[in-house]
Amino acid sequence: MKLGLSIGYSRAHLAIPVKLVQRAEELGYDSVWTAEAYGSDAVTPLAFLAAHTSRIKLGTGIMQLAARTPANAAMCAATVDALAGGDRFIAGLGVSGPQIVEGWYGQPWGKPYWRMRDYVAIMRKIFAREAPVSHDGREIALPYTGPGSVGLGKPLKSILHMNPGIPIYLATGNESTVKLTAEIADGWLPMGFMPDSMNEYRPWLEEGFRRAGNGKGFDDFAVVASVHVEVDDDVKGALQRLKPEVALYVGGMGHRTKNFHNDIMVRRGFGEAAQRIQELYLAGRKEEAIAAVPDEWVDMKSLVGPAPRIRQRYRAWEESGADSLTVRSHQPAAIEVMAEAARLN
Repeated sequence: MKLGLSIGYSRAHLAIPVKLVQRAEELGYDSVWTAEAYGSDAVTPLAFLAAHTSRIKLGTGIMQLAARTPANAAMCAATVDALAGGDRFIAGLGVSGPQIVEGWYGQPWGKPYWRMRDYVAIMRKIFAREAPVSHDGREIALPYTGPGSVGLGKPLKSILHMNPGIPIYLATGNESTVKLTAEIADGWLPMGFMPDSMNEYRPWLEEGFRRAGNGKGFDDFAVVASVHVEVDDDVKGALQRLKPEVALYVGGMGHRTKNFHNDIMVRRGFGEAAQRIQELYLAGRKEEAIAAVPDEWVDMKSLVGPAPRIRQRYRAWEESGADSLTVRSHQPAAIEVMAEAARLN
């Protein structure tokens, strides 16, 4: 199993952990991943890291679709890939949620399934440079001819000769979009993936491969799971430190009626806890929401505790069906322990 390192997005002040990324590269990590919400963007830090690394792949986990047009996403991906020497960029895409899409970017939520399909198709046309790009999609069309158009748009071909093989991964979690991911993408950034999750997802992925045709299957497709890692002799204390983020995402990262992180927790059998966390968080009782996060839930989706416990529990992830596991940690010890667990050296 390959390992990646997720550095996420910035908090109040931007701080890119260059030395941590360089150490991960030295240890044999395959990739480093950035993110964006409504602060720092996902692409710029990878351009910075490209100048401070030589081999490690540079992935967005994720670029939000509403943040940029598919043409701009392709331009960003191709530019960083070229700066990094080629064959290093992974374009990870996702829709985010309606609160961010409409509240931050001022874009309509629309039909995310069709937006992803159009978005990926346009990016692939731009990468390929086989012809000036036109696309007649259900959510996105090039040239644009809708309201406000002056009718002067024309198909264009990228000036930059791009790497036509830049991989596109999609972050998805429900049945229709997971099938779409297997059909049109090169890889998958699964939401809520745990060691026993593949039993649920495999039929959806196989249906997507069938729709793609051409014999596509797991050998042509990357499954990149992610896991929080916290090295500490005090298991309960380590679990506690991870609960505020769980409470934020399950309770507040989305509307009461549409929160994908909450939905995942419900699907995994923690419906009562998910409802309680959301009620408390949206009522402004954040400390109580954090306290309502079950230890078992955090432990299922994380690797925490002393190094031997992490190494032992890592085996289940190795057997999960994922090709790569992205370590979510800024803790130097976690990077080292996971390299040992994955036998990178």
